[in-house]
Amino acid sequence: MGRTVKCPKCDANMAKLDYEGIYVNRCPDCKGLWFDAFELQELKKLKGSETIDLGANDKSKENDENRGIDCPVCHTQMIKMVDIEHHMKYEACTVCYGVYFDAGEFKEYKHETLMMSLKKMLLGKGI
Repeated sequence: MGRTVKCPKCDANMAKLDYEGIYVNRCPDCKGLWFDAFELQELKKLKGSETIDLGANDKSKENDENRGIDCPVCHTQMIKMVDIEHHMKYEACTVCYGVYFDAGEFKEYKHETLMMSLKKMLLGKGI
């Protein structure tokens, strides 16, 4: 927990956040979020956890569509992931299983998850 994590997009030292005992890193510059393995899944379940995401900030998305992004933990080049269900793209590490979201994407992820749950619930009841 004592290691300094650098933002994979803008290289700033990320700040450690505690949300109900789950620690996440947030960049003070571009507001991107780094989730170590399983933190994303745990936070997705917690009500109100989207408050760790400070919202849309396109600074982190500038000119990074075609460049490789290295994992801030193990320094392996991350892969670009496409989540069709949530209509979003993000970076993930295939070695340490960490995930990086640009600012605003965790809120979208949580919102879409809620919307998908409601849709499934309604469809399951035949409405």
